[in-house]
Amino acid sequence: MSKALVLSLFWSFSALAWQADKFKKPSDGDLKHKLTPIQYKVTQKDGTETPFGNDYWDNHEDGIYVDVVSGEPLFSSQDKFESGTGWPSFTKPLKPENIVTKTDKSIFMSRTEVRSKHANSHLGHVFDDGPAPTGQRYCMNSAALKFIPAKDLEKEGYGEFAALFQKKKK
Repeated sequence: MSKALVLSLFWSFSALAWQADKFKKPSDGDLKHKLTPIQYKVTQKDGTETPFGNDYWDNHEDGIYVDVVSGEPLFSSQDKFESGTGWPSFTKPLKPENIVTKTDKSIFMSRTEVRSKHANSHLGHVFDDGPAPTGQRYCMNSAALKFIPAKDLEKEGYGEFAALFQKKKK
């Protein structure tokens, strides 16, 4: 069975509303089996994917981005902007309580690493060079994210966010 099929089956069984108290992080062995090699490298080994060659850097569809490991809601397409970096960038988290930051000095400089709170997945970094209103650029790895299109939010268990994408009627 392919890893893509296994991951698809994993997500199809997790269509109930995401709840932090119900999430139990899978074992490292299970993650190696469920995730693609780049998803595992990024989320579990603090890796970085190639810019401009990833799934979501140029995605302009309405929806939300969730942690590929836990499914916890992280970012909205409404806060996504073109940063020119080749990675999906956001001005703010959708659910700040699902984000943890820490100092990262791994490349001879100090940066602020962004991790998911419940799965402890490495997501990317946040910088203070983003646009208004926050001035922040959450520069994320596509491999750490799963995109849920707005049209599928209810079906995938994220109905609480559907109202964000409903067009206002005149």
